[in-house]
Amino acid sequence: MPDPIIEAACRAIVQGADTLRRAVGDLPAEALNWKPAGPDTNSIAVLATHAMHATRVLAAMAAGLPPPARDRAGEFAAVAEGPEPLLALVDGLAAECDAILEPCAGIDWSTPRQRRRDDGSILEMSAAEALLFAVTHLRGHADEAALTRHFWLAQA
Repeated sequence: MPDPIIEAACRAIVQGADTLRRAVGDLPAEALNWKPAGPDTNSIAVLATHAMHATRVLAAMAAGLPPPARDRAGEFAAVAEGPEPLLALVDGLAAECDAILEPCAGIDWSTPRQRRRDDGSILEMSAAEALLFAVTHLRGHADEAALTRHFWLAQA
C-alpha cells in the first residue's frame, strides 16, 4: 500500500516545480536574472536554483540518505542564460526528489535526522520535519519566483 505522506509530499514537490516552470516560462535571460528590489534580493534564476537544490537536500535528509553534493553559495550566485537550462535544472532535480522519496514507504517519521550546515553546525529535526520543510521551503520560493515574474511583466 502506498504511503499517503510520501504521495502528498511528491505531489507538493511537483506543484512547486510546476510553479517554478511557469515563473521561468519563456522569459529572456534579463528577466530571469533581474533582482526586483536591488542587489540584496533574489532573481528568478536564484530562487529556482536554490529552491530545487534545497528540496533535494531536505528530501534526502527525510529519507535518511547522505546529503547530495551542493554548492549553496553558488545557488545564490546563479545566472541564467535563458529559460531552457533553468527548466532542465528544475525538471532534473524534481525527478531526483521523486526518486529519493519513492522507496520511503513505511518510514518512521519520528526518526531523528541530522545534517551538517555550511558553517559546521548541526541541523537536527525529525524525518517528518525535514519532509515538511522540503515542501514548504520549495512552495515559498516558487511563489516568490511567480511574484517576481509578475513584477517583471508589469514593469515592461
